[in-house]
Amino acid sequence: MQVSLLQCQSSRNVADNLAFIESQLNQLPRHSDEPQLVVLPECCLLFGGYESQQLEYATDAEQSPLRQALSELAKRYRVVMVAGSIPILAEDGRVYNRCYVFDTDGSILGQYDKLHLFDVEVTDGTKQYRESDAFCPGEQIVVVDTPMGKVGLAICYDIRFPDLFRALREAGAELIAVPAAFTKVTGQAHWQILLQARAIETQCFILGAAQWGQHNQGSRETWGQSMIVSPWGEILVQKLQGTGWLQAQVELQSLQDIRAKMPVMTHNRFAKPVLKSHS
Repeated sequence: MQVSLLQCQSSRNVADNLAFIESQLNQLPRHSDEPQLVVLPECCLLFGGYESQQLEYATDAEQSPLRQALSELAKRYRVVMVAGSIPILAEDGRVYNRCYVFDTDGSILGQYDKLHLFDVEVTDGTKQYRESDAFCPGEQIVVVDTPMGKVGLAICYDIRFPDLFRALREAGAELIAVPAAFTKVTGQAHWQILLQARAIETQCFILGAAQWGQHNQGSRETWGQSMIVSPWGEILVQKLQGTGWLQAQVELQSLQDIRAKMPVMTHNRFAKPVLKSHS
């Protein structure tokens, strides 16, 4: 199957971001009518401002125009779409950073709310990130049945938590999509290493779709380097800089071969990871 990741340079302008994604889908290289899996980056329709600006666009899931717009794109271009992430209103007045997976008819195959919130200090222009000021953490591990296989979902900062990825593998994941917006500082230091480590540990294909470059007149800068990593830890394809597509042919049989020859999950003597409730 063909897997396509879109590297974006999203801004605070939803209409511009949506127009860019549609223009890219219109140019998406396709080989005949084979199955097509598309992954968008985190905050694909709204990025680069204060986290509180996410609240301005957050609505109930059923009312969300952002969700509807992405659903329509998946249907129009006949792709299975891991639609990055958009803000959805939470019960406590904050928002979920939610990733939807749409089928080729625009229907929802699954959804995931980011579990781990990025509350850290970074030596860049922003200095301090406090996602929990605006975002509410999710409470579920999600693996979605798609026509291309079982797709586990994680978002950005989640990549630093191997227990989540082991739990996704235990739940049947064959591919794990990681929409992200890594800062330039942390991305340069850790992004590639983390993606390869998670691929090797889980023996899954890892699909890291990232934001890249300066956003909103340089108020935020992200690392980019979107990549597809094999279950053996090989980088099959990557896009270091710029916006646009990167693509690879992914064969799940190679995954089964690796797992059969090195059955690490059956050898693991530690208890299976369990998600703690959030207090």
